[in-house]
Amino acid sequence: MNGGGSDQAAAGPAAGATAPLEWRFAQVFGERTAGEEVQEVDIISAIEFDKSGGHLATGDRGGRVVLFERTDSKDLGGNRRDLERIDFSTNRHPEFCYKTEFQSHEPEFDYLRSLEIEEKINKIRWCQSANGALFLLSTNDKTIKFWKVQEKKVKKVCHVNVDPATAVRNGPPVGPSIPSSSKPYTANGGVDNCFHSSSNDFSFPAGGIPSLRLPVVVLTSNETSPVARCRRTYGHAHDYHINSISNNSDGETFISADDLRINLWNLEISNQSFNIVDVKPANMEDLTEVITSAEFHPTHCNMLAYSSSRGSIRLIDMRQSALCDSHSKLFEEQEVPGSRSFFTEIIASISDIKFARDGRYILSRDYMTLKLWDINMDAGPVTTFQVHEHLRPKLCDLYENDSIFDKFECCLSGDGLRVATGSYSNVFRVFGCSNGSTEATTLEASKNPTRRQVQTPSRPSRSLGNLSRGFRRGLCSLK
Repeated sequence: MNGGGSDQAAAGPAAGATAPLEWRFAQVFGERTAGEEVQEVDIISAIEFDKSGGHLATGDRGGRVVLFERTDSKDLGGNRRDLERIDFSTNRHPEFCYKTEFQSHEPEFDYLRSLEIEEKINKIRWCQSANGALFLLSTNDKTIKFWKVQEKKVKKVCHVNVDPATAVRNGPPVGPSIPSSSKPYTANGGVDNCFHSSSNDFSFPAGGIPSLRLPVVVLTSNETSPVARCRRTYGHAHDYHINSISNNSDGETFISADDLRINLWNLEISNQSFNIVDVKPANMEDLTEVITSAEFHPTHCNMLAYSSSRGSIRLIDMRQSALCDSHSKLFEEQEVPGSRSFFTEIIASISDIKFARDGRYILSRDYMTLKLWDINMDAGPVTTFQVHEHLRPKLCDLYENDSIFDKFECCLSGDGLRVATGSYSNVFRVFGCSNGSTEATTLEASKNPTRRQVQTPSRPSRSLGNLSRGFRRGLCSLK
């Protein structure tokens, strides 16, 4: 999503009117042939652009990470004015091509808990690049890995002197001290009985040994190929499934969050982490909420936010204490009197949060809505975007087939003027958020975006092993 210049980006969502965007189909990756069925391991489970927008990483249920590289701006060259004109051209279409892929995670088995650990990639986060190399973090339910992808020169053999006519032969014997000999010589260039222990002399035939060839191999390294190498593995730190990882702006640390804890890691230390948030009660029967998402502030390395299944967002400052059991600010929408129902707490659970690029705004996604929060105003959200309001009369059916527990992610455009989130039937929605406007654009991630769109949630095929989902279902059964 590209809209607005640097002035609008600095002003944030409250800036001037949002210019209309022209949406056109650009590219498709992983296109299937006719009659080919979708394999479970090929379904994409995580996707992430790097900050520059020049690289795209996707992770799938098979534990693979596939990297794509932007090609339309690699060989632009020219002066700064030409680059700016191309960058802000309305007709410009980014083009990506396949770069490389690697197997990030394998299926594992936890023998202590008799638990199978899937290889599915839950999250991917890009780290700061250095020396032309790309760095990224990927995680499944239990283990986080730190990957380095770098271009390596590929050495190829371009010439080998296997032809006897071009062989390098040794020259004639040098010096009068080596006498000639008429003894027979073996075919491999050896000498039969040419070494005499009594006289300690070694004889060569006249004209040298014809069958002796020195191998000559010529290598070239003109081509380069990306090579992925796992630099660190961060494991054995989470009792529950990891739902979030987030890089810090200091470039040295990152956090990982599960349903009950948030751990702080150093990128260079894989065998030790610090538990900075712990919401696990002494008695699990007293559990009232779980952590659903966590994100570092984009510019302040000491601040982070995490959301809960009760629809609240907590902003914490790591400078206050080592264990951040108290929050600096709490963002929670006040419940309207008389609006409470059986499904209120379920649909209020926040599945994802994202900071705006300047760090002033937080975007949250629950089942029904998108909410934009100003970190300087904790009384309520600045704007609320209705995403699934048409599903409100069907909440009973959604609860019966477990679709009400589905999780959706959200994102903000780089200029902060638009927000986007996913929905059912390959549909995603884009909202403008300038001057309180909530105009929506509904788009379909399909090669035929003009066909009739049907937004009907299908019955999920995945298991219900997530703690937060089971926790919510347990609460509902008690009511």
